[in-house]
Amino acid sequence: MNFAGANRKMIAFWQMMGTRFMPFADAATVEMPLSRLLRLSLFQVSAGCVLVLLTGTLNRVLIVELGVSVALVSAVVAIPVLAAPLRLLFGYRSDTYKSVLGWRRVPYVWLGSLLQFGGLAIMPFALLLLQSQTVGPEWAGAAGVSLAFILTGFGMHMAQTAGLALATDLVPEAKRPRVVALLYFMLLAGMIGASSFYSVVLVDFSPKMLIQVIQGTALLTIVINVIAIWKQEARDARRTAVDRDLVSFIDALDDYRSAPGVMRLLLAVAIGSAAFSMQDILLEPYGGEILGLSVGETTRLTGLWALGTMAGFGWAAHSLQGGVQVYRVAARGLLAGICAFSAVIFASPLGLTALFHIGAFGIGLGGGLFAVGTMIAAMGISERSDSGLVVGAWGAVQATAIGASMLAGGVIKNTINALALNGSLGEAMMTPAAGYVVVYQFEIVLLFLCLAVIGPLAGRRYHRDYLNNTRFGLAEMPG
Repeated sequence: MNFAGANRKMIAFWQMMGTRFMPFADAATVEMPLSRLLRLSLFQVSAGCVLVLLTGTLNRVLIVELGVSVALVSAVVAIPVLAAPLRLLFGYRSDTYKSVLGWRRVPYVWLGSLLQFGGLAIMPFALLLLQSQTVGPEWAGAAGVSLAFILTGFGMHMAQTAGLALATDLVPEAKRPRVVALLYFMLLAGMIGASSFYSVVLVDFSPKMLIQVIQGTALLTIVINVIAIWKQEARDARRTAVDRDLVSFIDALDDYRSAPGVMRLLLAVAIGSAAFSMQDILLEPYGGEILGLSVGETTRLTGLWALGTMAGFGWAAHSLQGGVQVYRVAARGLLAGICAFSAVIFASPLGLTALFHIGAFGIGLGGGLFAVGTMIAAMGISERSDSGLVVGAWGAVQATAIGASMLAGGVIKNTINALALNGSLGEAMMTPAAGYVVVYQFEIVLLFLCLAVIGPLAGRRYHRDYLNNTRFGLAEMPG
């Protein structure tokens, strides 16, 4: 029996299977193996942990356990959103950084990590001071919490922008969409893991446990960020020479904006991201208040949304592998979102909780398709701009739109409900569901508007080989 020949066949079989079906295996190169890519992607896990802590866990803890006013909580939680437009500047600065050490991205990832660590380190004590202050001026607690959120938000955006730019620097252009998709997936994985962990350890809340959880997160994030960037960026003193000629920020921005379709794409990213995110703080309350779901049942909505997002990745993989144009993939996500929000709206009058769960899954599905399509387009639409500016522009537009839409969603819901329940909108609207339904309908309108904006990008005027022939298989996207 020829054991050597059988062994070679077995090795060849598993090598082929790994490349075809192992998520993101084909994104690796000889110079950038999969193990190194996965290590680099840890900075996205760090960002996911911080996002969940800032916008989810602390939101509830401040209001319920610490009894802080909703208005003040909304203000401090919105602070990190203020840093989102600065991602464009962070990206440009990392492109043009001057240093005798020869690093462009690593200093900004490191500075962002330090700012993030500092904000998280002082945050629990600032929160406790805000809740039970007995000495000192009244504004000290609010000022401390604001400083903590500012440091954390600015640091997270800086580290994430420079990290994404570093990832695109390290791989060939043809591999960039797959690598960016891997990083997006790792962000989602970090959010899911952090959400599960916080929900378990904070069941029996106490001030001591709050301090331990937040400071443990601070330590964890800076450790994994150091691991992520360790020996990733090669030193090249010529790229960061002090005496080299640099393009000004305004000129670099004008050069980026001059590429055909860039402004239309960024407008589509803003409208689409706002449309998919306006319900972020309303979906679970809608399930509990209107459909009568338990806390456990509404908590599962996050899992359904995540599964939908991953399914969107898989569908995008199949479509792009078959040659579907990237803007058409994004448009499919918008159509899926329209159907999903319609299902959520009709779940209440029909009394079908299953329809509501289908809608939650569909929102994730549509959002995943839209994010992948626009992300790939953003990476390839401008030939002349450096990766830091490109990543910063896409991230700034997306993050700003998400933050603004979440705030707008809450305001619209409360305003409509106040008018509806006092009879100002007529008898048919006198229901607690009125505010929720109006927000969901507004999101559907935004999705149709985004379709109109993104439609011309699918035409031949904006075609580029990079955008038309981008290959995504099961090895590139999780499916």
